Amino acid sequence: MSQASPERPADAARFEELLTKLEKTIAELAGGAAPLEELVAAHQRALVLLAEAQSRLEELKARADRIARQLT
Repeated sequence: MSQASPERPADAARFEELLTKLEKTIAELAGGAAPLEELVAAHQRALVLLAEAQSRLEELKARADRIARQLT
């Protein structure tokens, strides 16, 4: 796992990791060549990853909003 830099806090890095995993899973689904059981499993993984990514994005947005309020 990569270390977070000052420019990329751990939450942002985790969000990027989620997006990478989600993109890979969507690519598996788009290929459509896997057996149905594998496609169903990939779809389920995509739903979980999407929900987690949305949650992380909301957390990051809330943090950005708090910082913006402190700066004004």
